[in-house]
Amino acid sequence: MSSLDVRPLALPGVFEIRPTRHRDERGFFSEVWREDLLREAGIDARFVQDNHSYSRSRGVLRGLHFQLQPSAQAKLVRVTRGSIFDVAVDIRRQSPTFRQWVGLVISAEAWNQAFIPAGFAHGFLTLEDDCEVLYKATAPYAPDRDRAIRFDDPEIGIDWPVAAGDLIVSEKDRTAPLLREIRDLD
Repeated sequence: MSSLDVRPLALPGVFEIRPTRHRDERGFFSEVWREDLLREAGIDARFVQDNHSYSRSRGVLRGLHFQLQPSAQAKLVRVTRGSIFDVAVDIRRQSPTFRQWVGLVISAEAWNQAFIPAGFAHGFLTLEDDCEVLYKATAPYAPDRDRAIRFDDPEIGIDWPVAAGDLIVSEKDRTAPLLREIRDLD
């Protein structure tokens, strides 16, 4: 009775996942993560941490974040309220898709998720007020391994769907280095 529809996105290892929602007069039930079904679909991840983010306003941009090895994180991202534009950037220098990005709208209404493997920077932009984002990570937060890439790095060229002047960005993310300035990726 349980199912997860898993669809690969444009970059290898990045997937959209749509869990089935079983509805009745009371509401719905959904298995949003099941290790065995994801493994069958080619996603083998052991999650060790859950994170919950709340953003009050449309236009909040968080990212692009990643952690260095050995603390690199794969993430399973979902939205329980609102909608976001979720982005994964391949930051593996030896990868044929290095510096390429893929974006996906994730929403509570669509009930979809994104899987982002280790070796990718991650960020998201809220598309409406009052967004709640939950994501699982395969490594605990490690402050000494935490890094960020500037969200508007021209060599990456992410096409964020909100005008630059309407973005709400933290100081950390606004002043993050460009990808080419980061020397400790590998």
